[in-house]
Amino acid sequence: MPTRIGILGGGQLGQMLAQAGARIGVECRCYDPDPQACASLACECVTAPFEDDARLLEFARGCDVLTYEFENVPVSAVRVAERACPVAPGPACLEIAQDRGREKAFFVRSGLDVPPYKLVDSLHTLSGAAEELHLPCVLKSRRGGYDGKGQAVVRSATDLAAAWHAVGQRPSIIERMVPFTRELSVLAVRSQAGDFAHYPLVENTHTGGILRVSRAPAPGVSPIVERDAVAHVRTLMNALQYVGVLAVELFEVDGRLLANEMAPRVHNSGHWTIEGARTSQFENHLRAVAGLPLGDCAAVGPSVMINFIGNVPDATTINAVRGAHAHIYGKAGRPGRKVGHATVVGVDRQQFTDIDEQVRTLQSMATACDVA
Repeated sequence: MPTRIGILGGGQLGQMLAQAGARIGVECRCYDPDPQACASLACECVTAPFEDDARLLEFARGCDVLTYEFENVPVSAVRVAERACPVAPGPACLEIAQDRGREKAFFVRSGLDVPPYKLVDSLHTLSGAAEELHLPCVLKSRRGGYDGKGQAVVRSATDLAAAWHAVGQRPSIIERMVPFTRELSVLAVRSQAGDFAHYPLVENTHTGGILRVSRAPAPGVSPIVERDAVAHVRTLMNALQYVGVLAVELFEVDGRLLANEMAPRVHNSGHWTIEGARTSQFENHLRAVAGLPLGDCAAVGPSVMINFIGNVPDATTINAVRGAHAHIYGKAGRPGRKVGHATVVGVDRQQFTDIDEQVRTLQSMATACDVA
């Protein structure tokens, strides 16, 4: 009898988890309020609200272990489901990741450096915090934001009122903009027994707060930066007794790392691992929560992943790009929505240059279809 893993959420991450499960003999089922959840293309998907305790408990009783594929699943729902079935990662991870104030405080307690920041809950406290931090800054709602939503740049005092309205006049954090060299992410996996493995660092490019391109392994990373990034994610995982894949987004500033955010789940910047690593992040997440041995996280070669935002280029055109591996999620197109991605994998580091032409072609396709 295969292990049955219940996934709270039915988006593209749930879809890719289910696809990975099918390859290793793990059965996945998803639970999502959306009757058109795209995970239903890969596995059984129960449609019900997260507030429906009876349906949620029924779903949980039919699983061996539960996990989640996005961090805005209500913590209350996870705690209800936990009555009937173990959950990994635990709900405490969600409580931290869902609140940027808690998240920043957790980073600091764990010894990670972060950009200078303040908590604000009114236009008055925002004004005082901006003056203390010195502009420019970024204002971010404490809860609910993703892919650039719930954020506003504050470059001068005249921007404060508009920024406060842009985040919905909700409890927020304001943090100083830092002159980062680049954005990196580190993805790691921890098993039930505490075994730890990590993927190579990833360099990420965002536009409008949405991830557009990931390169892995991140080119030109110093051994010190790599060591520090891995130490950071290991520290966080141990503090949380974490099980599964965790992604930590980082700013590199003059060879120093500042923690930005964490995602207690598989992550967009790890999509390259499907073709570009010996074991994908999706398979390793399932292995961890199911109590199976972890797979090898080594890269098979340099990879570049390009997101398709808003609309998907013609599949025939994508497949005509040499070495491209396309993943189309089956989601309706709309502005700012991730609807697919493609990855190009090289043979060795020298081919970072050799695959640039294919990457530029895919980026051009993505831009042409972009309705963000």
